[in-house]
Amino acid sequence: MLKKIRLTLATLFFCIITLLFLDFTGTIHAWFGWMAKIQFLPALLALNLGVVILLVALTLVFGRIYCSVICPMGVFQDIVSWINGRRGRKNRMRFSYSPAKSWLRYGTLVLFVAALIAGVGSFVALLAPYSSYGRIASNLFSPLYRWGNNLLAYIAERAGSYAFYESEVWLKSIPTFIIAVVTFIVIVFLAWRNSRTYCNTICPVGTVLGFLSRFSIFKVRIDESKCKSCSLCTRGCKAACIDYVNHSIDYSRCVDCFDCIGTCTHGAITFSAGSRKDTLSGTVNHDATASGQASPAAGTSRRKFLSITALMAATATVRAQEKKVDGGLAAIEGKKVPERAVKIVPAGALGIRNFARHCTACQLCVSVCPNQVLRPSTGLLDMMQPEMSYERGYCRPECTRCSDVCPAGAIHPVTAEEKSSIQIGHAVWVKENCVPLTDGVECGNCARHCPAGAIQMVPYDPADPDSPKIPVVNTARCIGCGACENLCPARPFSAIYVEGHEVHSEI
Repeated sequence: MLKKIRLTLATLFFCIITLLFLDFTGTIHAWFGWMAKIQFLPALLALNLGVVILLVALTLVFGRIYCSVICPMGVFQDIVSWINGRRGRKNRMRFSYSPAKSWLRYGTLVLFVAALIAGVGSFVALLAPYSSYGRIASNLFSPLYRWGNNLLAYIAERAGSYAFYESEVWLKSIPTFIIAVVTFIVIVFLAWRNSRTYCNTICPVGTVLGFLSRFSIFKVRIDESKCKSCSLCTRGCKAACIDYVNHSIDYSRCVDCFDCIGTCTHGAITFSAGSRKDTLSGTVNHDATASGQASPAAGTSRRKFLSITALMAATATVRAQEKKVDGGLAAIEGKKVPERAVKIVPAGALGIRNFARHCTACQLCVSVCPNQVLRPSTGLLDMMQPEMSYERGYCRPECTRCSDVCPAGAIHPVTAEEKSSIQIGHAVWVKENCVPLTDGVECGNCARHCPAGAIQMVPYDPADPDSPKIPVVNTARCIGCGACENLCPARPFSAIYVEGHEVHSEI
């Protein structure tokens, strides 16, 4: 029964957290956004003491339940290992006890904490388990999900229904995509061979919770009087933490999966309270937790992944790649990213320093941004952390989606009214690119669409009222939303672009 409960909760958490990275409508976040905010490292960085205390208390009472139920990376490894185990009993019983590599675990933790203090966000992001899974979901799973959605939108449109609408799929950052692919391959390889290797050798959250779980009240315990030293528990332990010869369990690595309870045919293993040296008697319901029992939900996740892949292939077959055209006559040249002296971060981030110190690069804000202005950075120290750019859209003042979903405190919640008065940057005019001067035609696009009224068109020659009109930016009113940069007709570089502010201010 314990195993069934764990599998049910783990499946719910994993599926919903994955949907948080796939859903571009915001529907899932309205109901289940809290699941991202109870992840250990984001809650710690956000100084969400209530959640941190709750997770620590949960570990001190029940052990590493967090790793086997709440953490999506942990559940993902279990799914991969389960798929391998489905190939036969030999694969299900393929594990063996191995001593803990404490030097590697605690050495990695020390480096992680040092990088966190030093503000080396790229290294922190590489090791954070929730963020690593987030990048896999947003870079690998999300395109498949959106292609499937686009296929349904294509079919529905021809059936006269608009229940679905298309969502553009584009590669936001090549370095981040490559890191996501490498992470996916490494995690799958380790989980396929030894299941929880990543959790018990590299993961800094696993190391911290593993230390706390040594003192947990409820533990998986071996009754020596009933144990026959058959080694079934050891060969079925995906954490490689059960030493059946000495009847001992390394509780710093045990993730409370309860597989061993169902595997033991002598009722020698129980999950109960007491001291480590206690030899407890108990009866185990083997019918409910039989060896080799598979999770139906894990099979559902696998079938869902394969079906989405099939939808992607069908979409590629049905539809040709579309072009953005001007009146259907000529292809419009895409915009290029200007060189900014200071990068732009969202309203609510307070400034670049605060954003860099709290962001774990989970890509959740990138996934939900409806205006396509957020994308992972390619800088060395802040690689994979989001930054803003306006080639595909601009940051609408009424949109607060990124601040609503950020679990780590990198983007504080703001209202639409508050966002409209926060200066994240200011517009800069580039004379050499401005259409009225280069082509001799009237424009004024930037002034017409500025939501803050910070741009006015004035004669280029003050002495000649009939001279071409050019934009003048009132930097005191500009909030850096990027509407002017995005809607400027100049190509490939806009005639007006936004320069970021190190520290945000209010008008």
